[in-house]
Amino acid sequence: MTLPAALLVIVVGVAALAAGSQTVRLQGAAADAARLIARGEPEPADALVGRLAGGADLQIDESDRLVCVTLTSPVAVPGLAATGLDVSARACAAAGGR
Repeated sequence: MTLPAALLVIVVGVAALAAGSQTVRLQGAAADAARLIARGEPEPADALVGRLAGGADLQIDESDRLVCVTLTSPVAVPGLAATGLDVSARACAAAGGR
């Protein structure tokens, strides 16, 4: 009985580590994309998100003074096909580089 419980703990631990590292990647990509879009360079931002966040859903919110980018992606756990969990990150930059 202890082997299945230990295996479950290991799987949950691996999933938590995967979610944490993926969140860090998304946060960096969202910050870089927000700065690029705020400077008026949306094409490089799309390429950057595709390269760093591999297929994350990109949402852009623009206001008078801020450009905010939210990236959402399913958690990729090695060895498991789908976990049903999503992680997201949001970053903002001053519009127009001000």
